[in-house]
Amino acid sequence: MPELAQRLGTAPVAATVAMTIRARALRAAGAEVISLTIGEPDFATPKHAIEAGYNAALAGQTKYPPQDGTPALKEAVQRKFRRENGLDFALDQIMVGNGGKQVIYDAVMASVDPGDEVVIPRPCWTAYPLMTTLAGGVPVSVNCPENNGFKLRAEDLEAAITARTKLLVLNLPNNPTGAACTKAELGEIAAVIRAHPRLWVIADDMYEHLVYDEDFALVTLAAAAPDLAERIVTVSGVSKTYAMTGWRIGFAGGPRALIKAMVNMQGQVTAGVSTVGQAAAVAALDGPQELVAERRAIYRRRRDLVVKMLNEAPGITCRKPEGAFYVYPNIGGCIGRKSAGGRLIETDQDFAMALLEEKHVASVHGAGFGMSPYLRISYATDEAALTEACRRIAAFTAGLHG
Repeated sequence: MPELAQRLGTAPVAATVAMTIRARALRAAGAEVISLTIGEPDFATPKHAIEAGYNAALAGQTKYPPQDGTPALKEAVQRKFRRENGLDFALDQIMVGNGGKQVIYDAVMASVDPGDEVVIPRPCWTAYPLMTTLAGGVPVSVNCPENNGFKLRAEDLEAAITARTKLLVLNLPNNPTGAACTKAELGEIAAVIRAHPRLWVIADDMYEHLVYDEDFALVTLAAAAPDLAERIVTVSGVSKTYAMTGWRIGFAGGPRALIKAMVNMQGQVTAGVSTVGQAAAVAALDGPQELVAERRAIYRRRRDLVVKMLNEAPGITCRKPEGAFYVYPNIGGCIGRKSAGGRLIETDQDFAMALLEEKHVASVHGAGFGMSPYLRISYATDEAALTEACRRIAAFTAGLHG
């Protein structure tokens, strides 16, 4: 039998996927599993976006699309960047991809050569280092400790940059911690970037509308440091804000040369993006926005509920995040103990698996995101399920002994 490509050895199954698969297997066996693993809104896509996609299909918008996105969506993205981010991109500085993930992959493939280093603040979404490795680059992790709010410190960034550094990935609000930086904090990071003119930056702003505290105003890096705009590609999409994960529409604005190269990369892999999905995204971006604020308020209530209940669970402490729909509780007080079912909890992976097997709550262990001993818990589900899940977690930790 012919051999598979060696690069598969650098692309393991993501921790989120692995835990989701196990949770589904338990559910199929009859267990009442509450899954808090997937970063997917539980809300419905706005009706006017669905109707726009449907009408586009009926109108015959079902042919091959331009590789960089339809003119209608690129114009809507252009308006969105001006309106919400204070960024002014020409249309040839904007591209549309098959979800934000492909846009980021295009950016990595267009900027990273074999041996180039990519600085990735940790904890992080597992896709960033995997994409880097697949491109032949070298992921360089920079710890963002809990005592700094899981945020990147300028001095740590400076210490990580070498003559081989080519790219910085900055994800705010962050997956998995929900952390976000103030404009002043971004200014400190920008000062480091300014001193290294070889450095490209991907600003992954996919959770930009999911920021909850009234006194916290999220600013994207290119707006906080406009003099660096020619080195920053700003990525967003409709998945999280408008509950359109399955429509697969992401987009980016950035330097003309880099965007052109990203479109070229996309052309080699998938070419253009679903025309029906693009029509729906236009309606989401240009349509009524009241739903965004309403859902943000619901997410905030969920965040506050989960943080409160987890902090009441023995052995767990949970920082209140600024945004996204994740919490990243510290389970250090549970390590080294045994569960009621007799499992020894030596790692956060042990904790997550025992919690799933014994209490039927699915979470993702922190090691999967590069920092232990933590869990990632998604609160993108209803309050009743979250309340029951947190009750089960508290019962699990109360039963630890030894």
